[in-house]
Amino acid sequence: MGGLFGVVSRNDCVFDVFYGTDYLSHLGTRRGGMAVQNSKGIQRSIHNIENSYFRTKFESELSTFHGNKGIGVISDTDPQPLLVGSHMGAFGLVTVGKITNLDQLVREAFERGHYFSDTSGGIINPTEVAAMLICRESNFEDGIRQAQNAIEGSCSMLVLTREGIYAARDRLGRTPLVIGRREGALAVSSESCAFPNLGYETEKFLGPGEVVFMDAEGWEQRWKPGPKMQVCAFLWVYYGFPASEYEGINVECVRNACGEALARRDQVSVDHVAGIPDSGIGHAIGYANARKIPYRRPFVKYTPTWPRSFMPQSQKLRELVARMKLIPVRQLIEGKRLLFCEDSIVRGTQLKDNIQILFDYGVKEVHMRAACPPLLYPCEFLNFSASRSTLDLIGRKVIRDLEGEGRVNLNPYAHAGSESNGAMIEEVRNRLRLTSLKYQRLQDLVASIGLPKERLCTHCWDGSSYY
Repeated sequence: MGGLFGVVSRNDCVFDVFYGTDYLSHLGTRRGGMAVQNSKGIQRSIHNIENSYFRTKFESELSTFHGNKGIGVISDTDPQPLLVGSHMGAFGLVTVGKITNLDQLVREAFERGHYFSDTSGGIINPTEVAAMLICRESNFEDGIRQAQNAIEGSCSMLVLTREGIYAARDRLGRTPLVIGRREGALAVSSESCAFPNLGYETEKFLGPGEVVFMDAEGWEQRWKPGPKMQVCAFLWVYYGFPASEYEGINVECVRNACGEALARRDQVSVDHVAGIPDSGIGHAIGYANARKIPYRRPFVKYTPTWPRSFMPQSQKLRELVARMKLIPVRQLIEGKRLLFCEDSIVRGTQLKDNIQILFDYGVKEVHMRAACPPLLYPCEFLNFSASRSTLDLIGRKVIRDLEGEGRVNLNPYAHAGSESNGAMIEEVRNRLRLTSLKYQRLQDLVASIGLPKERLCTHCWDGSSYY
């Protein structure tokens, strides 16, 4: 997915950009970058963060950076920020999202005689394509609008100029942007969790397609938000940090509500409730409190040296890291009937390994409750889809084995309570060696978030979407 952070200040803003971007490290896996504007122009630094943390890569450079305007990015795609020389002046650009019509936009650019100077893995950098679209107009406001109208999928962006920062949320609001304020400075971020420890108070959540211009004195709306929103519901379930809010709705509160919803539809007898660390914990606390069953931690996460499980690009290494960072507690496992809450079940590979560890340590029963419905459709709008292809999703693997190769109507499998849905879940349960398995119903997930379904993107569960 990725995360953006920007600051405009009356004073030097380098440390705010550095720490604010670092607070978004949970959103991306590949590269981190910073750029600051000062009297000499724009300074920039980009590092690979696949095997290290953002903070460790940039800390030694901070003394060389100076400026009162800056942007930072945690990127799943291309090296960013991009520095651009244009007829509007030099500017820096960072983006998050996924441009689904990238090939079409590149073809059209080639037909106009345009060229691109950089690629990542043989693919034209999406941020450079966004910059090309911006530069087709005579000013930044119209250029950003041109880019958002041309891009399919999603592309939220920050544009660093000599005068200030333009913040633009993608046309349907799939990826959030929020403005924070403190005396003498404004910040904009993908997540509000970056604000409190830097002294910023949340002031405004940008609407879908909204564009604002920020300087140290305040912000000004340049394009009004559009009428339709499709914010990613999975942000609350998994990707978001517990202290963050989207559309004014806190992530941890939603996870607690999801657990409570799971509990209302459950009567299984267990000794303890647990969460698969980290994002399953909020769901498990809600479940345990609702059913008045003790919450315990039979798996303890070792964080001092092991990075996030999705950071390495190799699937084999991801699985190794996931196994190594969870340490079992035998006294809380042996002879116990345990119920675990998990944010979602994607491939099931890591989860199957965790379940096997429990049986190796003498667990009596293992019950699993997923906080969202079965994932059946790879995400088309955010970049975490690259690791979640149709062939990888455990639900799709089961459906393929049940139906055979060829086109399959997925609607019955997505419909909770249907015969097809039940058969799929039972086979997933069997493959994971679970005593029982239940998934959240989509209507309960939507109710836990508290927004109307038409304002949420639920494509990965039911295939619905707006373009």
